[in-house]
Amino acid sequence: MHTLAGNTQLVRLGRQVTRTVQPKKLALWTLGTLATRLREWAYDVYDTLEHPALGQSPSEAFDAGLRIGGQRPQRHIAYDEEFRMLTLPTTRRGTAKLQPGRGVKLHYLYYWSDAFVDPEAEGTQVPVRYDPFDAGLAYAFVKKRWVRCISEHYARFVGRSEREIQVASTELRRRQQRHGQHLPITARQLADFLASLEADEVMLEQRLRDAEARSVLELLIVEPAIDTSAVTALKPDDNAEAESDRGGIPGSVGDAATNDDALVVYQDY
Repeated sequence: MHTLAGNTQLVRLGRQVTRTVQPKKLALWTLGTLATRLREWAYDVYDTLEHPALGQSPSEAFDAGLRIGGQRPQRHIAYDEEFRMLTLPTTRRGTAKLQPGRGVKLHYLYYWSDAFVDPEAEGTQVPVRYDPFDAGLAYAFVKKRWVRCISEHYARFVGRSEREIQVASTELRRRQQRHGQHLPITARQLADFLASLEADEVMLEQRLRDAEARSVLELLIVEPAIDTSAVTALKPDDNAEAESDRGGIPGSVGDAATNDDALVVYQDY
């Protein structure tokens, strides 16, 4: 990494950094290009070279571990909507106050769900999570379950990233200071600014960065194929004979619950 153009290793020697060698002026790599090359190094180079501590390549050591321990498809965690929601970021406190009739407030915006119509939940602190790449949605934990919340002015904020909201709020605050004003920023002001031509000029660079970050996330959302060649299954006739010897019903799992050896795997699940 320290050999790539634009690396910040030189910054630790602050007195020796001049404008001509400033890393920010020499940056060439985008996040997507760097992530692609990093994956190639991790899986095509490092994973195939012999490791001195293993005596073999990491890929061969991984395959050997699977042959010894076997496949464990039941331990696989699917990258589904539930997993994605549980890994979303939260606020600094991790909770937000449920305002009666308005919902929870996150980053200048109020989010609402029909589950908030509950007198017992109003005015309480509820755990919340938000999508950093979509300001139109958030999640709140109410009545022992996670509910999906919609932001106010949803049409203006859907698809907007957290960084876009920060850039827009900073620009609005800078304009207020120019006129000697220090008023709180409202969701209406943010919505109107995001829809204006000035916002396109201010946040064009940030939108390009968000699009690059989304492309990197898409590379991570790849379900790995589970190899089931090591899993052996009995034939239906053999299974019927085994069950008849135990006096059970073919295909039943009542006896298998008490005897691990009697468990028969017919297919992936």
